[in-house]
Formats: sequence, C-alpha cells, structure tokens
Amino acid sequence: MATRLKVFNFAHPLTPVHCQRIADLAGERVEAVNMPFQIEPQYPLEPQVEALVDGLGLTPREWQTESFMFNLPSLNYGTAVLLAQLHGRSGYFPAIVRLRPAADTLPVQFEVAEVINLQAVRERARRKR
Repeated sequence: MATRLKVFNFAHPLTPVHCQRIADLAGERVEAVNMPFQIEPQYPLEPQVEALVDGLGLTPREWQTESFMFNLPSLNYGTAVLLAQLHGRSGYFPAIVRLRPAADTLPVQFEVAEVINLQAVRERARRKR
C-alpha cells in the first residue's frame, strides 16, 4: 500500500477501525478528512454545498489527478448536489464508502460494509440503455 487515499468524510466520524477496513478494501493507505456537512434549510442548497466543496481546498489539477473517496452525508438532497459538484470538478463519479449497523452491538456501532465505485456503476448502467 504505497499511495495515500484521502477519504473526505461528510458524515459521522470515521474510527481507526473504519479507516483500516477502507484501506484493506481499497488497497491503499487512508487519510480521513472530516468535513462537517451542515446545511441551513431556509437557504438555497447549491451555493451551500459548493462552499463546502470549495472548503476542501483542492486545486483543479488535484481534482483531476489525486485519489479520493467520499463518505457521503445522509441528507439526500445534499448528497445529490454534492455528487454533482464532485463529478463536475473531477470529471467522473467518485468511489464512496457504505457503512451499516454492526450486528449485535449496544449501543449501535457502524462498520464499513463496502466501497462502491460509482463510476463503474454508471458505466454498467449505460449498457442497459
């Protein structure tokens, strides 16, 4: 595992166990970057999400050349706009992390269920046109 994969986390904090599981699935070292996803519902959504993505501090070159993965927020509208922003900047859909409740834990704990390559999902879906 030579390269470092940035995982931008727009959801609940990722634990070291989560990061290790993501690293195992991705085959790369992981650096988790927590990004609070707070939306003011009385204001338009797009400029708020755009500002959050701008806050990642990436250059146009980094958007197109670096390795990223995202743990998406649970707010469905915000996630849709976030994915549009990410695709527009990088030119492709990103890989995402899916968490699920771990079995038999009290209080409920979450585990990494899978890494989903959204670009690959898109390409498979296009074959069904």
